[in-house]
Amino acid sequence: MKQTFSCPVELALEVLGGKWRVVILAHVKEGPLRYAELRRRIPRMSEKMLSQRLRELTRAGLLQRQASGYRLTARGNRARAALGALHAWGRTLEGELGVRIHPAALVGSKA
Repeated sequence: MKQTFSCPVELALEVLGGKWRVVILAHVKEGPLRYAELRRRIPRMSEKMLSQRLRELTRAGLLQRQASGYRLTARGNRARAALGALHAWGRTLEGELGVRIHPAALVGSKA
């Protein structure tokens, strides 16, 4: 990781990374999840990508792997407010843009 940033948002985005890291954190913030549970919740993400992102999040000190699954660390818990804000904004955008958000359990179903 570089040592100098132009603003706090740049640093936060460096730690959180791209789309998949944030999506994983958003799921794990609800409680510990095993690898297989994460695969079911994020079906568009390949197994290789999930494994890589989980390692990165663990190295960044945001996740901890335990027998019960992956859980947020103290650093990861401090990201809850940002994750909650992204979730709320996504829900607002859903209506504004006329798109639909389906939990993984509904993807591919006739519901």
